[in-house]
Amino acid sequence: MSVSDNLLKIKQEIEALGVTLIAVSKTKPVTTIQEAYDAGQRVFGENQVQELREKYEALPKDIDWHMIGHLQSNKVKYIAPFIKLIHSVDSLKLLQEINKQALKNERVIDCLLQIYIADEETKFGLAYDEAIELLRSDDFSDLKNIRIVGLMGIATNTDNEKVVKEEFYELKTLFKGIKSSFFRKDDYFKELSMGMSSDYKIAIEQGSTMIRLGSTIFGAR
Repeated sequence: MSVSDNLLKIKQEIEALGVTLIAVSKTKPVTTIQEAYDAGQRVFGENQVQELREKYEALPKDIDWHMIGHLQSNKVKYIAPFIKLIHSVDSLKLLQEINKQALKNERVIDCLLQIYIADEETKFGLAYDEAIELLRSDDFSDLKNIRIVGLMGIATNTDNEKVVKEEFYELKTLFKGIKSSFFRKDDYFKELSMGMSSDYKIAIEQGSTMIRLGSTIFGAR
């Protein structure tokens, strides 16, 4: 099936569920991304800052670019002028740098806190208690040019659906707790980014509002 056929199939699956589809376009050439764009896709996710910047320059400006990969503080300045959402905030230090660069660009940048939910040491993210400690801190309350709009998590890479389901369920539970404790009056805290090509159906069942799909749209790398 073509990229446009794949997109149509997925959108038919999720359109009634209020779930945002993020097309993970890392390593894909501009021509392939343009094909997805021409099929109506407007939200794309990238892992590497340099690649993201180059694609932003080359492609239509009404694309919403999401940074979904691990982000180093010294790279924030390159995407601060245009990034729509940063999924991978895993420290106060990074959040402070995003705030600094957002201020320079006279913007407020939306962010998700990445929560460590997988049983794998290679994954990044805040532990549950670290996320709560960050949100309680005076340093966080000083940040006026960022907006925490939700949480993101990456499940364990396993065929055991029960494990994946439990990890997503726990993240949803944390999301509800943080919402009621810190963002009760804030309509913008509503995003739960979880689910990739291998597990997005389980993620949607567990309350995901954003799914990050690469191979399901573009084919295997």
